[in-house]
Amino acid sequence: MLNKSRLLTPGPTPLPEEVRLALAKDMVHHRKRDFVQVMERIQPGLKYLFGTAQQVLPLSCSGTGAMHAAVTNLFAPGEKVLVIEGGKFGERWREIAEAHGLVVTSLVFENGSAVAAEDVRAALAADPELRGVLVQASETSTGVLHPVHELGAVTRDKDVLLVVDGISAVGISPCPMDAWGIDCLLTGSQKGLMLPPGLALLALSERAWDKVRAVGSTNFYFNLLAERDKSLGHQTLFTSPVNLLQGLAVSLDLFREQTLEAVYAKQWALTSMARAGAASMGLELLAKTHFTWGLTSIKIPLGVDGSEVLKVAAERCGVIMAGGQGELKKSLVRLGHMGHVDWSDVLAGLHALRVGLHAAGGYCAARTYMEDAVNAYEEALRDGCPEIRA
Repeated sequence: MLNKSRLLTPGPTPLPEEVRLALAKDMVHHRKRDFVQVMERIQPGLKYLFGTAQQVLPLSCSGTGAMHAAVTNLFAPGEKVLVIEGGKFGERWREIAEAHGLVVTSLVFENGSAVAAEDVRAALAADPELRGVLVQASETSTGVLHPVHELGAVTRDKDVLLVVDGISAVGISPCPMDAWGIDCLLTGSQKGLMLPPGLALLALSERAWDKVRAVGSTNFYFNLLAERDKSLGHQTLFTSPVNLLQGLAVSLDLFREQTLEAVYAKQWALTSMARAGAASMGLELLAKTHFTWGLTSIKIPLGVDGSEVLKVAAERCGVIMAGGQGELKKSLVRLGHMGHVDWSDVLAGLHALRVGLHAAGGYCAARTYMEDAVNAYEEALRDGCPEIRA
């Protein structure tokens, strides 16, 4: 009772009051007119959010389900794809592709490093049989932002599909599908969209739809052609998470009212704030360049257990943050600031990080880390987001 609980993880994220009220509405039947009206309402907002003229498909699954749907509908077993592996979710692309019988070439990068467009160009030139590039817009396990806009310039004139996991990017940082030449963009509900987990969203370019038809789906549940037909009639193929879609309608209204430009400006400012505060504490940031908006990955000093830092931050300050994954489990703290989070939440997160660090045996004598963080936030709001070319 002494502290307000703050969820500062890279998903799930806090929910706006308007969304929570929509989630609490009475149930409607998913084959009746009330539900059709919800589906009619969300499609324009989804196209705005994704930056596409294509239909955006709601799928009753997690983001990983959408990744599986993309791979199994776009590629036939035996085809070759290029996977960008810069963390646990790049590994997940590889694992899904291999499970589907694809021949995978991986470009593997150190934690905290992003792919370069020239790396992809060279890999495609070395093997003209590659038919897809699978990449995260934001690699959530490390906090790296891959240059998707540059990758689109590489693939758009080739017989190669650019498939982008935007689970921790859509609604957080710019990722306009059509302008950037993305052939498949997908996301999940529990991050930038400010909803509970359980809903995924996926859109395909025209040439990607042509490829789906050519491959011919053998996937009963994730049959995207059948799902698209249903979506055009304001329905879904199978039983829908009705309340999540009611909440999505409200969330999309908020994006339209606030504008994506304003949302991106806020997310950039919060990212600048978190990075400046951590640096002021003398802590090292994992991603030096090409860093995610909405998530800051902070290295914990040698000899300090990151799990203990998180435990103390939660128990003493009410702040829930995330650790690293795999080999980074105890050496990394991931401070999430995506979705319905503001500057005061980030300040609380930085304070909790410092409290946890001291309790776990670390040292931090910083006196002005909060002032430095606020100054960075105000400067970022004043100067605006960095330009990302389409």
